[in-house]
Amino acid sequence: MSLTLIGKKRGMTRVFCSKAGKNIPCTVLEIQPNLVVQSKTVETDGYEAVKLGAFELTEVQQRRARKPDLGQFKDGMTPMKTLIESRGSFPEYKAGKLIKLDYFPEGGYVDVRGTTKGKGYQGVIKRFGVGTIVKSHGAGPVVRHIGSSGFMTSHGRVHKGKKDSGQMGSANCYAEGLEILEIDVEAGIMVVKGGVPGAIGGTVYVRNNIKGKK
Repeated sequence: MSLTLIGKKRGMTRVFCSKAGKNIPCTVLEIQPNLVVQSKTVETDGYEAVKLGAFELTEVQQRRARKPDLGQFKDGMTPMKTLIESRGSFPEYKAGKLIKLDYFPEGGYVDVRGTTKGKGYQGVIKRFGVGTIVKSHGAGPVVRHIGSSGFMTSHGRVHKGKKDSGQMGSANCYAEGLEILEIDVEAGIMVVKGGVPGAIGGTVYVRNNIKGKK
């Protein structure tokens, strides 16, 4: 079991490894201390979990927020914009405690979840990598069409799940087993090996790797 911390994707850079002589692409994540908003137990909530919050609301945002949302923050807590719940037993984390970046061990592996970039409505060639027809004489306007997708007499319909044009991107996606190259607890910066889904400035959710490294 692992807590999931909330952060931001700040961009990509590279790290030079002099021993291996390699240029390693990496992603910079900003993870400021996460506030424990609530510690749930079986007796009070029916299950065990810890709710974390990040990104403080401004005064204007607090005035515009709904009272049920603000009611989650008790005992003078600062309201947070983003919340996430981690299932499991974590008795050492009580409401009001701050969890810093040193929760993750340097040199360890993490799973990062983000929302992929939205591409809008796309055809099958860009969306699924379907091949085009031969661009020869007389190809006409059907070069990038999907072609026949159904049946004639038997069935007479298209099966569910057929690859077709539609909305591409803007979906939750995990990048699993990313190696932690560097951690700066004071600055709240983590550098991980490889790419992370989402645009620069997008919200990411980071947890310890649960399946084992790649």
